[in-house]
Amino acid sequence: MGDLSLKVTNRSRKGLKGLPPSVELPEGATVEDAKKAVARAAKVSDFNRIGIFDPVSKKTLKDRKALLREQPEVVKRGELLVKDLGPQIGWRLVYVIEYLGPLLFHPLFLSLRHKLYPAVYPLLKNHLPYGIRTHPSLSFAQQAAFYMIMAHFVKRELETLFLHKFSANTMPFAYVFRNSFFYWAFAGLLGALEIYAPFSPAALSRDTLSSSLSSPLTLLGIALFLVGEIGNFDVHYYLAHLRKPGETARKIPRGHGFGLVTCPNYMFEIVAWLGVILVARSPSLAVFIAVGSYFMYTWAWGKEKAYRKQFGDKYKKKRSVILPGLL
Repeated sequence: MGDLSLKVTNRSRKGLKGLPPSVELPEGATVEDAKKAVARAAKVSDFNRIGIFDPVSKKTLKDRKALLREQPEVVKRGELLVKDLGPQIGWRLVYVIEYLGPLLFHPLFLSLRHKLYPAVYPLLKNHLPYGIRTHPSLSFAQQAAFYMIMAHFVKRELETLFLHKFSANTMPFAYVFRNSFFYWAFAGLLGALEIYAPFSPAALSRDTLSSSLSSPLTLLGIALFLVGEIGNFDVHYYLAHLRKPGETARKIPRGHGFGLVTCPNYMFEIVAWLGVILVARSPSLAVFIAVGSYFMYTWAWGKEKAYRKQFGDKYKKKRSVILPGLL
């Protein structure tokens, strides 16, 4: 096969100025190569601002390392749709910012609990369940919840900095606020506000047990958390090393839970958060993982469809993508 000569078309009316009518690319060109070629021709300093889209489905070609010759509609029509995505921010930095919120809010509310909650308790006591009493000291469940949440997000930060590989370099800068809000508000602000209150369900767990350390619910939660976190890290480590140095061909992941679901990393993520919820008894964290599970489900189905399309009969199709027999 020879070089690729592709027509270049703006995806939107207010498109890139100075866009060339076409670009010439080598036969082995990737999506990222196309971005760089268009950016050079249009005199855009950051090639990551250039979005490349399928000319028929109008969906973005997210995998920057994907070969253009393997994009059927691009080859068939000999065309690239492009768009200026605006100022960009690196995906690695995006995740660091997202996970930072809970790491800030939980120590903050824990340190302020003796000043904050006595001030708000008189306003809330008439709206709390009858007979609830406040506890000045942290229960075992509250302490366990704190360390579990901190450990989870420290792990996330370390994986982001040193383990994960990203199919895209950047994302539009404006999206970082939307993405971070979910983590900062539900797993961070609201979760911390609930858990460390001296009248929270986690604090009151000792009302029904002589020792909250012996609570089966708390111990089950800790066990689920450990299984989930270890399993999640195992999958992430396996995926990061799936291809040996120098290899470019995609591989079908096997073992490590991939025989059960498409994305076992999401499965273990949910298991870990179920453990946290059993210990913390926090409605905000329940909302957090419920919404998160929905998005993980949609992402996993996208991954399942990609596996089926790319590997065909070589790939064993999955009916469940994140939870065996359920989702």
